[in-house]
Amino acid sequence: MSGLVIAMLLAMLDNMIVAPALPTIVGDLGGLEHLAWVTTGYVLASTVSTPIWGKLGDLLGRRITFLSSIATFLLGSVLCGMAQNMGELVGFRALQGLGAGGLMVGVMAVLADIVPPRDRSKYQGVMMAVMPVAMIGGPLVGGFITDHLSWRWAFYVNLPLGVVALLVCWFTLAKLPRGTGRVRIDWLGTALLTVWITALVLITTWGGSEYDWTSGVILGLAALTVAAFVGFVLVERRVAEPIMPLSVFASRNFTLAGALSFVVGFAMFGGITLLPQFQQYVQGSSATNSGLLLMPMMIAAMVLSLAGGALTSRTGHYKSLPIVGSITMTIGLGLFATMGTGTGRFTTGVYMVVLGIGMGCLMQTTMLIAQNSAPLKDMGAATGAATFLRNMGGSLGVSLLSTLYTSTLTDSFARDAGAAASGAGSGGSIASMTPGVLHQLPASVQHAFQAGVTDGIGSAFTWGAAVSVVGIVIAFFIRQVPLRGFAGAESAPAQAAPAGGLATVGTGTAGDLRTPAPSASGPDPRTAD
Repeated sequence: MSGLVIAMLLAMLDNMIVAPALPTIVGDLGGLEHLAWVTTGYVLASTVSTPIWGKLGDLLGRRITFLSSIATFLLGSVLCGMAQNMGELVGFRALQGLGAGGLMVGVMAVLADIVPPRDRSKYQGVMMAVMPVAMIGGPLVGGFITDHLSWRWAFYVNLPLGVVALLVCWFTLAKLPRGTGRVRIDWLGTALLTVWITALVLITTWGGSEYDWTSGVILGLAALTVAAFVGFVLVERRVAEPIMPLSVFASRNFTLAGALSFVVGFAMFGGITLLPQFQQYVQGSSATNSGLLLMPMMIAAMVLSLAGGALTSRTGHYKSLPIVGSITMTIGLGLFATMGTGTGRFTTGVYMVVLGIGMGCLMQTTMLIAQNSAPLKDMGAATGAATFLRNMGGSLGVSLLSTLYTSTLTDSFARDAGAAASGAGSGGSIASMTPGVLHQLPASVQHAFQAGVTDGIGSAFTWGAAVSVVGIVIAFFIRQVPLRGFAGAESAPAQAAPAGGLATVGTGTAGDLRTPAPSASGPDPRTAD
């Protein structure tokens, strides 16, 4: 668990640390037009690689693939710190994202190997508790590094944590199963997966900003997305070892959990990304303090995640958590949509607690349901698919809600500022407005811009709440399938014992439980249940 916690912290901490350094990086390397790709390249590579790492874990064994993902992430971090121009930085960030895709799916898949479903929720709750540390500590560390050291240390700081994670996991995960031994890489499926995801992310990134939604570029990308996706589905149905086994979606609970993960990623991450805009432009917080002001949400999420995990482990009941979580998340997003220019920090903090409760109920529960609904032989691929759907939801949510926010802000500002904005010379530079610049402008322009930010935030959170309503509907259709170790759980014959002396008892839909291997002299008198 110590090695897994460090790896999870490494995955969550990176973007939080790098974000405060981006303005300095652009000033040093130039290439402002490529700034968005520093983040987009990382997110794209991590999203595409998530199901690939999960499937490789099934084929080659969880330990070697997990360690390889950490090593890839560290190599990308070193190269990012050595980048001499923005082109190199974007490419090395993509390499770093390639490794990051294996960190979170690796942590969850390893947990599925070493912890039975009955106890897994409380351990996943511990992993969820890492998020507040990353969300709060990341901006503080990143700001300190940017102010007192070179921006390159925002990437080099990953090395100490990464090396510790490598060493700890090298020794503690030695007895994990070594995979099926059938190494057949689905290269065509991997290529098609990469193409349709890349095209889809480009649509949501460029649509309405770089290009009009009806432009030839966007329509061409849409056609490419559809064609590559159809090809991907056809390939995955026919290959021997699909990179994303479609058979896992035959389970209703898995499909519903995956759909709920997508909704959670879309509504939650899309909304959280925009909160600092309101805090800095309207409430006057600094960049560092805006990270600290997220504490109510993160603490609430941590407490509910730990409590929900402990409750599930003790009772085996989990169906109520996604229902309560999706309802609470919708309420929280709806409350944020009501904010105005006079909304204070205490009120915002209360809204954050409500949203944090929803996060805590949903984040680890959706993964538990997905893993409990997948056969053991596809556990890595199933974990990768569930993580992939959440990442895809987050990527699309950030892209679409940010575009909506920017569009609404621009229209509102142009309507309200009028001649005052033009006289201040700010009408054409709204996209590069900073809190420092805003405070130097006339009061009328400041008020118009803050009203525009509020309108943009309101529109984005309204749509986020509308999407999360779909999550409520999905949650009600999830069935309570007993976790292994509880009365009513299904049993299955034990599989052959892998190296290390552990036999694995699996169930097609109810999870798995590790028991000591039978001795050579005869069967173990103990049963799985």
